[in-house]
Amino acid sequence: MLKQQLSQKGQHKLSPLQIKLMKLVQLSTLDFEQRVKQELEENPALEEENSSDLEEAFSDSEISESENEIEDQNQSIDISEIDEYLSDDEIEDFKNNINHQNYGVEKHIPIISGISFQEYLKNQLHTFRLNEEDLLIADFILGNIDDNGYIRRKITAIVDDILLILGISVTADKVEQLILNYIQKLDPVGVGSRNLQECLLIQLEKKKMTKEVILAKKIIQYNFESFVKKHYQKLQKKLGITKKNLRKSIYQIEKLNPKPGKIYSENTKNLNHLIPDFTICISDNKLELSLNQRNIPELKISSVYLDMLKSYKSSKEKNMNKNEDTIVFLKQKIDSAKWFVDAIKKRQNTLMLTMNAIMDYQKEYFLTGDPIKIKPMILKNISQKIGVGISTVSRVANSKYVNTPYGTFLIKSFFSEKMKNKEGEDISSIEIKKLLVESIAQENKKKPLTDEKLSKILKKKGYLVARRTVAKYRDQMHIPVARMRKNL
Repeated sequence: MLKQQLSQKGQHKLSPLQIKLMKLVQLSTLDFEQRVKQELEENPALEEENSSDLEEAFSDSEISESENEIEDQNQSIDISEIDEYLSDDEIEDFKNNINHQNYGVEKHIPIISGISFQEYLKNQLHTFRLNEEDLLIADFILGNIDDNGYIRRKITAIVDDILLILGISVTADKVEQLILNYIQKLDPVGVGSRNLQECLLIQLEKKKMTKEVILAKKIIQYNFESFVKKHYQKLQKKLGITKKNLRKSIYQIEKLNPKPGKIYSENTKNLNHLIPDFTICISDNKLELSLNQRNIPELKISSVYLDMLKSYKSSKEKNMNKNEDTIVFLKQKIDSAKWFVDAIKKRQNTLMLTMNAIMDYQKEYFLTGDPIKIKPMILKNISQKIGVGISTVSRVANSKYVNTPYGTFLIKSFFSEKMKNKEGEDISSIEIKKLLVESIAQENKKKPLTDEKLSKILKKKGYLVARRTVAKYRDQMHIPVARMRKNL
């Protein structure tokens, strides 16, 4: 039987201004610079600060109606529902072996421009003699090539899009013909492939046809699955060849590029320098932290707009209907500018508060540069220390870089799980991963170490790590299983 009852529960909700603030917090230095420029262009009530007159603008009582919303931003944000509002929380993990670069405020960062990968391919395509319609279709096909150089979509889906977007009726055979005869003839070799097997075959076709290359083609064309799984004995038996001949052919395959598009697309992506968001220096054996504010101007509310608002409000009674819309517009722009100036300060405070806590927590590492000194640290440790939500710490750690005397690193890389050694001391999982990498680097590639053997090696060194934990850390570092590390 159904029963009706009353229940009371608390539910936290973020205001639109809080959501905007969190968006600003997670932006990197370069993205934040662009965001400030965008706001300056879109909001005429916001302008660069040329004098120290900002406090007067903030004290104006005529535009203070949105202060309650702005004050709400001072509260720490620890709200589980935040991910319903922010969908870009997952930040790609970066390698930490970045060379140390000294970035100071006074340094000039050159601006380098370059054409995109798509434009590079398009310039080549337009050297072919194609009629107007075929060229239009081929240009559309280029738009389906990803950064690795592959066409991942089905031909039928491309055909449907050509009809829908270009209004051209074309067959699947026609699209495939354009791909094979034109797209796949472009540089870099292998671009326009539909899969890895086709990509490798295209590159082998361009090579001089030696015995090794002919055998390599046979392996890729007819025995691709066995090759990928490194079933070398099975290949030898099926092809009737010696281990020496197989090794020579596999060497030819290993010289090929499985991601031909990366040759160009990565170069254009990496034209810009990596700009750290924080800098940690050591002075008199003390750590000093600074936030990169190099190209972010001081902002203020436009005095012209403030005067206009006062003027229109004073004449409101005379022209009630005529001035109402203008007053609303002015107030919206001024309130938006006021919030943005305040949000910049809150962003700066949040970033410095979070990074200071991380620096203090990992003080021994930042003073010595010894990776073994990195302490186990999770988001909750920093969250509890500074009294902000875990989501806030996560957004700072996932998207920001710090320049240290030992290199430039993603802040996320300093977070790790807690492990225990034989003496019962807490150690960081970073130390375990470092030992795993060293052990795998020194292994006999003809007989790679299994996860079980790696676990035993770590136990001998005083680290109690189970086999499944070894497998987990190996996967996190994108290191393949023993069989896939095997060489002939």
